[in-house]
Amino acid sequence: MKITGECHCGSIAYEAEIDPAKVGICHCADCQTLSASAYRTVAIASAESFKLTKNKPKEYIKVAESGNRRIQAFCPDCGSAIYATNADGDRQAYNIRLGTSHQRRDLTPKFECWTQSALPWVPENTGTKKYYDNPQ
Repeated sequence: MKITGECHCGSIAYEAEIDPAKVGICHCADCQTLSASAYRTVAIASAESFKLTKNKPKEYIKVAESGNRRIQAFCPDCGSAIYATNADGDRQAYNIRLGTSHQRRDLTPKFECWTQSALPWVPENTGTKKYYDNPQ
């Protein structure tokens, strides 16, 4: 499925081909903090299918508790989070921030990861595959 999206102010835009089965929710503490919310919803796209179509986002490298380094990309003007990707080596996949996608209403999460960090007051989603940490 082709998706398109942009940041809140329209300065950054992208397009990608995604598999709707690879739309999910991340409950990790870093996603909670970086999104200023209870979790983050993502659509995973291969590096080959993701393309910036308007301007480049600012990139910040986050180091996880595990030592993994991840690029967090966002609009330098409005602050909208756009994607995350690996910081070391070739970029293999992009975790697109679903809230920036024009097709977000049509993309239902199919999995939830890092459920060990899920906040206890977040209602349980039915119909999603649950992962204690990273999806296998």
